[in-house]
Formats: sequence, C-alpha cells, structure tokens
Amino acid sequence: MQNQPLLDVLTREGVLISVSVRYWRAAKKLKPEDLGLDPDDITDRLISLGHKKLLPREALAPFAIIESRAHALVEACAFPFLNGLGHFLPNTKLEEVTGRLRELEREFIGAQAAFMRSYAQLRRQASQDWRDAAVKLVQEPERVVATIEASFPAPEQMGKYFTFATQLFQIRAPENLDAELITLGDQQQVIAARARAAQQASAQITAGVDGFVRDCVASLREQTARLCTEMLQSMSVGKTDGVHQKTLNRLTKFIDQFKQLNFAGDQDLTAQLEYVRRAFLGRTAEDYRDDTRAQERLQSGIRQLADTALELAKQDTTEIVERFGRMGARRFHLAA
Repeated sequence: MQNQPLLDVLTREGVLISVSVRYWRAAKKLKPEDLGLDPDDITDRLISLGHKKLLPREALAPFAIIESRAHALVEACAFPFLNGLGHFLPNTKLEEVTGRLRELEREFIGAQAAFMRSYAQLRRQASQDWRDAAVKLVQEPERVVATIEASFPAPEQMGKYFTFATQLFQIRAPENLDAELITLGDQQQVIAARARAAQQASAQITAGVDGFVRDCVASLREQTARLCTEMLQSMSVGKTDGVHQKTLNRLTKFIDQFKQLNFAGDQDLTAQLEYVRRAFLGRTAEDYRDDTRAQERLQSGIRQLADTALELAKQDTTEIVERFGRMGARRFHLAA
C-alpha cells in the first residue's frame, strides 16, 4: 500500500494542532558586574550566577497552571506527529479540544489583566525585597537594585510578552514550486535547490505516515493496559473494601475517550473494551462491595483486559493500517 493515499486519508480524519502559551517569566540572568564583582575574578567552572527570579513564584502561578492545563489537554487528546512536528487531533475530538482551549484562553486573558493591575505594586515590592537582600550580600546594593529595576519591562510593553495561541494545520506534503511563482531574478541553482527540498520533505512525511498510525494504535493499547494495572492496584489498597466508584468511572471515561481517539479503527481493542463495559460497568461500586464473587470477577476481567491489551500492543498492525486507508478512501468516494 502506498503511503501517499494513506496520508490523504489521515488528512481527512483530523488536523495538526499546536498550542503556544507565552508569558513573562520574570527572570534575570545576573552578571558579575551587576553585583560589583570583577568578571575576571569569576570562573564559570566553579561559580554560576544564573537566572534569578524577579517576582515571587505565586505572582505568575496562574499562567503556569493555564500553560500546564493547555499542554496536558493536547497530550491527552492528540497524538505526537512525526517527532514533534505537531499533534494529530482526530476530528471527533476537534470541537471538544478547541472549545476547552478557548476557555483556557479566556482564563489567560483574565489572568493577564489581573497581573497588570498589580504590576506596579509587584515592581515596588520586588525592588524593596532585592534591596533588603543586596544590603546583606554585596558592597554596592544600589547597583543590584538598579539592575533589577531595569529588568522590568514598561507596562505599555508588557503585551508582547503574553500570548495564548492555538493553531490548526492541515497535513499536506509540500509540492514543487510552480513556474509562475519563480521570479526571473531567481538563479537556476536556487530553483533546483527548492525543488529538491520540497521532494525531500514530501518523502519524509509520506514515509512516516505508516509508522505514525502504527504508533497511535500501539499507544492506545498501552494506555489501556496501564489504566487496568492502576485500577487493580487501587482495588488492592482501597479504603472502601477495594472498589470505589471513581475507579469504575475512570474506566468508563477511558472507553468513551478511546472511541473518540480510535481514528485508525482498532476493532480488536474496541471489542475488548465494549465487552468490559457490558460485563462489569453496569453495576455500582456499592453493588460490588456487597458481593465478593462479583469483585473477583471484576478484577479478573480487568486483569484479562490488561493482558490482552499488552499482547495486542506487541502485534503487527499492518492489517489495521491498510484497513484504515481503505476505509477512509471509501468514505471519500461516497462523499464525492
């Protein structure tokens, strides 16, 4: 099976997503002269002044939390594509993820506004804190304070340090430049170099698509096994007779999530998960706590699911990849 048709199918099944969260880190790399020291007296091999915080950690904590949540969301709902080129987000998760990212962006804008309202006070407090520390550490504390104060951007310039951006890309291998796009001033060797670069990039992307789909299938199978192992551990040390409703809900949520992320159509694992849902997730944790034999069957079923998922993760997935390509091609022709 050729990889270019497979790339076309993958393109129709989802998009690449990239989320960038930038905010002022309030850090200053101190130099020896900032402390009134002679640079010749400082050896980097033994002493490193490094980056120092201009503000207390809690002043920027809201941005760190939002950044962490944004990246965690993408990591949970998308697959790394070709060594970090982007994250592949299936169409089934597109609305949910972009909606949540819009909420996080609004939180980010609100946090930025709150930070700017307190910015002047934070600067004054930072100057005083550094002054108190410098008096105890160096002979020329005013030099240190002046360096710190100069490291704070002016309020009107702060906007450029804050960005929350979500970008969606369509997966597409580059093509050669059309002759009409090449100006008369371009030299022949430049034209040839561009053509070679486009061909190499196209070959790299199309060659990696097959492996990408295989990795996505294996990743979901490994996640299933890992979740089951964690559930069994939780049951063995549980404080409520071994079975907690949160543990059952976690598996239910995972099965629903799997259905949305299973763009490649892993029928084997789908069948296993649906069996577990029917056989074990129709009862509450309280029901299980009142029935020892039911608890044993539940643990046995989860253990079997873990073993099966691990075994599937080791298997060759050529059939799944080829079926995915044919399935997508059929949907494309029917839509046309």
